[in-house]
Amino acid sequence: METPSAAASSRRELQPPSPLLLLGLLLSALCLRPGLGLYTVNTVYGDTIILPCHVEVPNDLMFGKWKYEIANKASAFIAFRSAIKKNVQYDDVPEYKDRLTLSENYTLSITNARIGDEKKFVCMLVTGDNVFEEATIVKVFKQPSQPEIINQANFLETEQLKMLGECIAKDGYPEGNLTWFKNGVVLQPVEGAVIITEQTNVDKASGLFTVTSSLEYKPTKADTNAQFTCTVTYFGPTGQETIRSESVVFDIHYPTEKVNIQVLSQKNAITEGDNITLKCSGNGNPPPQQFLFYIPGEPEPIQSSSLYILTDVRRNATGEYRCSLTDESLVDSTIITVHYLDLSLTPSGEVIKQIGEALPVSCTISSSRNATVLWLKDNKRMRSSPSFSSLHYQDAGNYICETTLQEVEGLKKSEILTLIVQGKPQIKMSKKTGPDGSHKVIACQVEGFPKPVVQWTMSGGAINKAKETNFVNGKFISKIEIAPEENVTVTCIAENQLERTVTSMNVSAISFREPDEPEEKNDGNRESVNDQAKLIVGIVVGLLLAALVAGVAYWLYMKKSKDVNGESEKEAAQNIQTLPRSASKHVDKDLGNIEENKKLEENNHKSEA
Repeated sequence: METPSAAASSRRELQPPSPLLLLGLLLSALCLRPGLGLYTVNTVYGDTIILPCHVEVPNDLMFGKWKYEIANKASAFIAFRSAIKKNVQYDDVPEYKDRLTLSENYTLSITNARIGDEKKFVCMLVTGDNVFEEATIVKVFKQPSQPEIINQANFLETEQLKMLGECIAKDGYPEGNLTWFKNGVVLQPVEGAVIITEQTNVDKASGLFTVTSSLEYKPTKADTNAQFTCTVTYFGPTGQETIRSESVVFDIHYPTEKVNIQVLSQKNAITEGDNITLKCSGNGNPPPQQFLFYIPGEPEPIQSSSLYILTDVRRNATGEYRCSLTDESLVDSTIITVHYLDLSLTPSGEVIKQIGEALPVSCTISSSRNATVLWLKDNKRMRSSPSFSSLHYQDAGNYICETTLQEVEGLKKSEILTLIVQGKPQIKMSKKTGPDGSHKVIACQVEGFPKPVVQWTMSGGAINKAKETNFVNGKFISKIEIAPEENVTVTCIAENQLERTVTSMNVSAISFREPDEPEEKNDGNRESVNDQAKLIVGIVVGLLLAALVAGVAYWLYMKKSKDVNGESEKEAAQNIQTLPRSASKHVDKDLGNIEENKKLEENNHKSEA
């Protein structure tokens, strides 16, 4: 049951407004009073719009209302809140259904901001005798999508105006502006070269703008690898902003202005037997794929792709090589040198010559450039080329003629001459007495090639204890040591594949001191003759001594035979018997040596023959 005060209060609330109040509400619904201040709220599309009521709430407030106004249209109330009953009512406006909230301080919230919310909203606070109003302008902003270059050309051609592409930025509000850039520089319209066309579309349902800008462009060769971009400039809640598209590079086609021929090789210089790869290229885009190659010795050009290969080239491939476009409008050329190096050694290989012969040697060089020549003997460098007017044993060896082409790495040729100098054995004999006088050293210097085999004999018997020096330059010495108790004949025999040579020497007994002969100076045959002469002189002297002794003995015998009888004769005979035995033996030996000397002379004559 209501109290009297409560009933009186209810009656006041249910009383209709006065005619003056209704008139004031109607006028304020039609327009704002002159001098009414304006507030602005910027919001982002899709966000919640917050509209504070900028009127100070009076103490005798009856209720508050929100309305919006559109030019040339009647105002529309959208929200009501009673200060007395504390209840809220929302008008039946379809576009704001379920989107409004009116707080106790009369702040109006509109969810899911739309482009259609760009209006003037008015907050009205009503008392018993007055109406207070403040208007707020709502601005809605929508950032467009990142601009994108679509419908791009596959390629552009120089000197041809062609559609490069379209820059598009979608769903923005308010309408944005598009700008084209090349390498970061703004593209300005140029008649016949840069044509920019813009277009704007509005989505009727959402009110959002889609802007498009098409670019027709006539490129130059300098536009190769140029980066094209576009930007959209728009206004947002905080001011002007810009979004840039991804950059795009276009393939620029331009004609060939120059051809170039190259020699592809892994080496710095080409030598005989190499393969040559020729590459012809043009500086156009796209590059030409077919060329004409002009090869030395070929009567007609050869059409080929950009590569042409010559295999196993010879020196006659040296010359000028050219290539051109198939219409022969542009040509380039290069000189190719096929390096070669020939060497001819005469004679070469194994050559056998006799000592004393002449041997002319020549090494002939033929090359593509100046070549150096080097001679080696037994791997040691020679100061000059070999020349043999009379061969010696020391001339034998391996001779290499080597030539190098210094300009061409690895181009080297060489040939070898293996010279063998042969000779019959030559013998020189010498002798000397050992230091202590207990033996004699007989030396046989042998010269010849192939190396002779030396044998020793003494008075018909073989001697096997010879010593030999090293075989150097066709010479060596064979030595024996003997201690003869009587005079002997020593023979040195040297034999190789060419001949057998024999030389003998008489050697006196070790008790008989004879002068030493220097080694390796006298010919063996001459030494043998000298020994024989000395032996004959000794024999003659011995015979003279024997005759003298016999004469003295005979004289004594005759003297005593006159004065003495037969006894004296007996004594004389005894005196003859008492002569020295050694003298008798020496006489006998000397007589025997005469026969030996005759035989030795006969042998020497045979060996000399």
